Amino acid sequence: MDKIAFGTDGWRATLDTFTDERVRIVGQAVADHLDAAGRDEPVAVGYDARETSEGFAESLAEVLAGNGFDVLLPERDAPTPVIAYAIVNRGLAGACMVTASHNPPEYNGVKFIPHDGAPALPDVTEDVVDRLAEPDLLPEAERGEISRVDLVSDHADAARNLVGADLGGLTVAYDAMHGSGRGVTDALLESAGAEVVRLRCDRDVTFGGDSPEPSAEHLEELAARVTDPDSDVDLGIANDGDADRIAVVTPDRGVLDANLFYAACYDRLLEDDSGPAVRTVSTTFLIDRIAEAHGEEVYETPVGFKWVAEAMGEHDALFGGEESGGFTLRGHVREKDGVLMSLLAAGTHAAAPFDERVDRLLDEHGHIAAGKVSLDCPDDRKEGVLDELEDHIPESVRGSPVAKVVTLDGFKLLLENGSWLLVRPSGTEPKLRVYAEADGEAAVDELLAEGREIVEPLI
Repeated sequence: MDKIAFGTDGWRATLDTFTDERVRIVGQAVADHLDAAGRDEPVAVGYDARETSEGFAESLAEVLAGNGFDVLLPERDAPTPVIAYAIVNRGLAGACMVTASHNPPEYNGVKFIPHDGAPALPDVTEDVVDRLAEPDLLPEAERGEISRVDLVSDHADAARNLVGADLGGLTVAYDAMHGSGRGVTDALLESAGAEVVRLRCDRDVTFGGDSPEPSAEHLEELAARVTDPDSDVDLGIANDGDADRIAVVTPDRGVLDANLFYAACYDRLLEDDSGPAVRTVSTTFLIDRIAEAHGEEVYETPVGFKWVAEAMGEHDALFGGEESGGFTLRGHVREKDGVLMSLLAAGTHAAAPFDERVDRLLDEHGHIAAGKVSLDCPDDRKEGVLDELEDHIPESVRGSPVAKVVTLDGFKLLLENGSWLLVRPSGTEPKLRVYAEADGEAAVDELLAEGREIVEPLI
C-alpha cells in the first residue's frame, strides 16, 4: 500500500508499480469512502485506450460490486469528461476513471471523481487514501450488478445543447492521438455540421510509441495539414489520451498557445452571455484585461483543475481553465472537457476565425507572450527550496521592480512593467516549474533565464 500515492489528480505509476492487486485496494478504499459518506447510488468505472485499462476497470468494478454497489461500465474506452458527465446526469455516487492521461504507454493511473462530477478535493482524496485496504467482499447474493451502458450519447446531446454551434461549411482536422476521443469528438463535430478530416483516429495502445500529449512537438502532422497554404482545412483540433484537454491549430499560428485559446473563447462567450472567469495562477493576465473591458471579474486559483472547479462553483463563473489546455463552461460539469471544448472551439472559429480574433484582442489589450521551463528537484526538496526562495526574492527582475509577490501557489512576482515570473512545485513530477509572461518572446526568455538563475542554486 505504501506504493499507492495520490497526487494532484489521482494515482499514476508505471506498470511495475501499478498492479491489479493495488488497483483492487484502491477500489476497496473508494467503496469504504462512499459507504462512510452514506452514498448507495450506482458507481461508474471508466477507462482510457491503454492496453491494460479495461482489465483494471473490470477489477475495480468487481470490488465495488462486491461491496454492494451497482456499477456502470462504458461500452468501450471513453473520455474522462464523458464519465464525469454521467455522474451528474445519472445521479451516481461517483466514478473511478482508469487513465494516465497524457503519460507514456508504460504508465497507468486511477482517479476518483465524486458525486458532483468535479475533481476530488484534498479532503476527499485523503479520506480515500486513509481507507486503503485489501478487498473485503460481500457474499455473492448481496453484491451489486455490473452493466455495460452507452455513456457517450447523453454527453454529446448535452454538449450540443450547451454550445449550439452550427458548423456547416467548416472543415476540421481532428487528431485523436490514438486516444479515447476517437469516435467521440469527431462524431460530435460531424453532428454539428462540420466536415471532419481524421488523423490518428484508430486505437493504438502504444499511442504510436509516444506520449498522447497535445503539445506542438507531438502535433506536427496536424499542424502541417492546417498551415499548408493549399489546405482545405479551416481548423485543427487535438485531444490528449483521455480527451479532457484540447489543443487547437490555426492556419497562421500553428499550434495555438492555450492562453490565447482561453482568451479567444472567453471573448466569444461574452458576445452572447456574461459572467466572471476563473484562471490558474500560471494563466495569462490577458483574461483579466478582457474581463475588465466587459465589467467582469477574474478569480485566480492555484494550479490544478480541482481549484478551478471549486472557484467556478463559488462564483458562478462563465468560463474556467488553465494554460495546460483544460477548460469547462458554466452549465456543464465542473471537470475539464476536451470534447465539449472542441465543439466550442469550432463554433468560435465559425463565428470569427481564431487568428483574426486573437489579432484583434492583442491589438485591443496589448501583446502577450508566455513560456515555462522545468527544473529537476527531488520531491523531498521542494518545500525547502520554496522556504529558501522566500528569503531570496529579488527587488527587481530584468530591470523592472517587483511590485507585488503573490503566494497563492509558490511565488509569483508581479513586476511594475506588467510582466510576471512564477516559481511553483510540480504536483505530478520531481520538478519545479518556472513560468513567465511579458509583451514579447525575447522578454519571456530573459525572464525565464533570470528565474532559473534565482532558483537553481537553491535546489
